[in-house]
This record gives sequence, structure tokens and C-alpha cells, in this order.
Amino acid sequence: MHFVFISSLVPVQSPASGYDIANHVIVDAIRLLGHKVSVLGFLQPGHRPAAPEDTRLLGQLEVTNARVTKWQKALWLKEAFVQGEPVSVAKMHAARPSEIRAALDALGEIDGLILNSVQLPGAFADIFSAWPCIFVAHNVEARSAADNAEGAGDPLTRFLFARDARLLGELERALCASSRHVFTLAEADRAELGVGEGDRSTALPLVTSVTPPGGPAPRAALYDAGMIGSWTWAANRAGLDWFLADVVPRLPSDFRIAIAGGTGAGVPSAPANVRFLGRVDDARAFVRSCRIIPLVSRTGTGVQLKTIETFEMGLPSVATANALRGISHLPGNCVAADDPGAFAAALIDLVGRSRAGEALDSDGRAFHKEQLSGLSRALAHGLSCGGWKS
Repeated sequence: MHFVFISSLVPVQSPASGYDIANHVIVDAIRLLGHKVSVLGFLQPGHRPAAPEDTRLLGQLEVTNARVTKWQKALWLKEAFVQGEPVSVAKMHAARPSEIRAALDALGEIDGLILNSVQLPGAFADIFSAWPCIFVAHNVEARSAADNAEGAGDPLTRFLFARDARLLGELERALCASSRHVFTLAEADRAELGVGEGDRSTALPLVTSVTPPGGPAPRAALYDAGMIGSWTWAANRAGLDWFLADVVPRLPSDFRIAIAGGTGAGVPSAPANVRFLGRVDDARAFVRSCRIIPLVSRTGTGVQLKTIETFEMGLPSVATANALRGISHLPGNCVAADDPGAFAAALIDLVGRSRAGEALDSDGRAFHKEQLSGLSRALAHGLSCGGWKS
């Protein structure tokens, strides 16, 4: 069958963010099932489409707030209030309805649409409703916005996040109700989206690539513990702030801790044994240079791709419960801990064992094989629920 993957950002050749990785993997996995998948959406500047021959671009669009001017953010906010939409959805009006229709018409006969997250599908719902649809909920957007509102430091930001939470909730409910099936990336999200009963939804186990990872290999440790992420995103920053404030003070002063990735305008306050590296050239090389990977997510829904990548690489880790959402099988070299004291104690134990020469790495290929098999089964089941004409 011929599906069109409708996404704010199209899958790219070198995915870096969790959203990009998930998009790439889901499309690749559907193609492995034997279906044709065309893609419609925007291209983020600096990237190339993963499959140019099957991609219809609506243009280039930078959607990350931290990478645009204050003027652009003001224009997005104005558009959001004019349209009565969440800000992330209002950004999609960089394309005109006529462009959307023309792009779909150019793809020939279509069996169904796969609506990827709420942004582009929400902005042009009246157009996409002409086809049978399946909705992919990367997370529960309304709850993420509500969490951001609760943690906001000023009244205006709190108001804007609360507004987004209300509108995103309405949009998510509408997309779930109108879709023939809903895919989530975590089992808990099915119930929170109201599609947990019967055969309305399926949770998708994820991998970072349909290609198996390499096996264990020797590595040299430059740091005792290390993390990488987009720390300007509120949910990620909440985890980083918790780690720095509540866990790091419980660690020995000789612990070498490295944090890679952008932190925005200012570097967080931290003890002298914490180094902020900014953007690094090779993310995988960086995490392989760390003895232990702290997985510190404290809020948010969906699945943490950094957790999956850590497990696929076979690296030892300490993880919060929220970092393990969507994970059904915990590798033996991951310790789960939510209490700051327990988290610090687990890090101290694992780093001590690693310094003493104990091999803590595992073979991540087994985890990847199990996840990919589950992803294929879940996609096949959900797509079979569509009742497509072909």
C-alpha cells in the first residue's frame, strides 16, 4: 500500500534529535514491511532528506526556538493567537493550504496518511481529513506543556505554556478520535490519550536505526560520568538541573563529569568537577568516553531515545523511572534509581567497579534485536487495523 507520512520535519540523513531519529526509524520500519511510504513536510536547515526521491518538501523551516530571532518568535506567537492554535502548530503556516493540496495531488493514488505528531496534521486537519489516517503520538504534548507551565519561572511564560497545554489537549483528542489507529511510543501514553481500551492503539518499541549496532569494543574513559542532550528544551533541562542540584553534591569531588550539548544563554552553576563541553563533533564518541551514563529525565512523556541509544551501545547506566518509560526490558548493566541518594550511590558503585577494571559493558545487539522485532510486530498490527481500501 501507499502511505504518506505527514510530518512537520521530514526524516533526514543524519538524524540527531530524538524526534528525528524516531521519524527515520518509523518510516524505515514501515518500508521493511513492504509498503511504499512517501513523506511530506518541512526540512530543517542544514539537513538533507533521508530519501529525496520519496520526499515532497514544503520548504526549509527552523522550528527550534533557541535558533531563531526574537522577532521570529514574536511572529509565531502572533500567528498562534490569530489562528487560535498552539505555537508549535502555528509555525506550520509557513506553508499555504494550496501547497499542501498540490503536494498530495502530485503523489498519485494514496491509501492512507500517517499523521506524525500534532504540528503539521493540526495546522491543516481539514485537508488531511479527506483520507483515512493513522496518528503517531510521539508523546502526550498537552501534559508536556502543562509540566512546563508548572515549572515556569515567570507569569507570562506560565500563561503561554498553560494556553498551549489546553489547545494541545483539544488537538490530541481530535486527532485520536478521527484516526483509525493511534501509535504511541510508550505504553502509559495510550491511556493518557484516551485510547488505551480495546484495539484503538498500539505502543511502538523503538530503536535508533533499523541497522543493528556494532558489538562491544574496547574504549578509553576520559570521564567518569557523562550526558549529552538538547538542554534548552524544558523537559531535558529539568533533568539536568535535578542532577546538578541533588545528585552531584553527593558524589566525590574527584568524579570527572562531562555534559555535552547546548545549554542556551548561560551555563548552569556546577561544582568544579563538572565540565560543560557544548556541542561535540561526534556524540557517540563522546558517550563512549564516559564510564557511566546518567539518564536523568524527570518529566515528559513518550520515550527517551537517549536511553535506547545507551542500551543499544551496551553502556552501563543509572536511570530514573521517567528515563525508562517505554522500555519493557532493562539491561543488566542499568541501575534504576529515582531518589537522589540512591542515584548517587549507584553511580559511585559503578564508577568504582569500572576504575578497578571490571568490564561493565554489555552486547547491545540483543536489546536492539528484541526492540526491532517488537516494532515490526506493532506496526504490522496497527496498520492492519486501518481498513484500507487496497
